[in-house]
Amino acid sequence: MTNRIYLNGFGYYAPAEILTNSDLQKLVDTNEEWIVSRTGIVERHMAAPGETNSDMAVHAAYMALEAAGLEPSELTAILYATATPDSLVPSTAATVQMKLGIHRVMAMDINAACSGFIYGLQVAQGLLAADPGHNILLLATELLTGKVNWQDRATCVLFGDGSGAVVMSAEKRAPQQPALFSNDVLLEGVMSSADGTSGGEALRMTDGESNGRRYRVGDKIGDDYFIRMNGREIYKHAVRNMPEICNKLMDSLGYTIRDIDALIPHQANIRIVEAVGERLNMPPEKVFINIQKYGNTSCASIPMALCEALEQNFIRPGMRVLITAFGGGFTWGAAVLKF
Repeated sequence: MTNRIYLNGFGYYAPAEILTNSDLQKLVDTNEEWIVSRTGIVERHMAAPGETNSDMAVHAAYMALEAAGLEPSELTAILYATATPDSLVPSTAATVQMKLGIHRVMAMDINAACSGFIYGLQVAQGLLAADPGHNILLLATELLTGKVNWQDRATCVLFGDGSGAVVMSAEKRAPQQPALFSNDVLLEGVMSSADGTSGGEALRMTDGESNGRRYRVGDKIGDDYFIRMNGREIYKHAVRNMPEICNKLMDSLGYTIRDIDALIPHQANIRIVEAVGERLNMPPEKVFINIQKYGNTSCASIPMALCEALEQNFIRPGMRVLITAFGGGFTWGAAVLKF
């Protein structure tokens, strides 16, 4: 078994098309001030017609593999966090395996909504504990603009598309002269939780049939196809459960918030991000925020934010970073990374 697990390389991808708040004013009854004051979002990226979830993931995957100094053929497992897969069967992880040109490695999807990246870290931790020889590609990708109701201003202003990736192993692998995203980052601890009894109805996104409706060829899709959410209920649980699990994780590691150099929460909306920082007593200047550029990209938001934080020198060698997420289900989790 191994006690040390590293994130060897990072990668991310955002589609070229940008949907601004001004663009949304042409689709739904909303305006710039209303969106920014409630969410902090100025623009979000949108997959091009024909661009799939797995297409986005492949871009991020190649960036992370290059940063880690690995070829796709050296991977032993692909873990794929998403709530918007290309298909239910085959898994999108299997589709990415095919697009990377590799065969016969473990590949599976993980659906924990916005907490998927942290759940993926914990699954990878278990795989590496059982077999330190693994080289794991962890992807977190969402194509949410295909699941929003453009007539519902409470949800259509929130979501964007994007992908994040990390390569994980039990050894330091980054090149001697690393690229920007080459970092042998130590996973010091990870913890996740869920409560379906309280969160089942607050945020839902189904294919219709899973709600009991049986579609037939030619049927129109129903409202149950689109994202539906109770924002107030989500806010209440998010600002309680994220700080709670962060404190629980830090306690287990023997840390306090004073030992943390930066906080990167799931970029759900600006009010949740700020409230989590305040409840953890983390100074605002140590909380990374990029929701203004991407909107809520669900499970992709944390790995994308990690990459941008590295690009902006917000994260530097020697820093200890706390990440945390909350998602539909309800699901939530936290991890501590040492750069």
